[in-house]
Amino acid sequence: MGEGRGSVSISSVITMLVLCMFVFHPKMIHAETYIVGDEKGWSFGVQNWPSGKAFKEGDILVFNYTPVIHNVVTVKEFGYNSCVPFGGSGFHISGADKITLVKGMNYFICGVPGHCSLGMKIAVNAN
Repeated sequence: MGEGRGSVSISSVITMLVLCMFVFHPKMIHAETYIVGDEKGWSFGVQNWPSGKAFKEGDILVFNYTPVIHNVVTVKEFGYNSCVPFGGSGFHISGADKITLVKGMNYFICGVPGHCSLGMKIAVNAN
């Protein structure tokens, strides 16, 4: 059957969808995934782990930890500096949390009492 006026082929639709993904979601194309703490994971003394890394908006941080012992709390600068998890925008408890970075500073702490003050916190600047 011939294509009539106004008909669209499947390949044209697929091509347009793929192009839209590249135009409307450029951050997803170039996003990197980082394992926080590398092989050590999300643990004590991880606060210097971001040093020397160039993070971008849309990058994904993976926090690997034992959920009955730790957690991850997304906090503002005050929560990071004071090690207070209150006012955090998200408590994560899966043990394999994937968090997408937003532009600017991103702050994360362990909300278990005493853990943040033992260096279980990171501040990440995403350009």
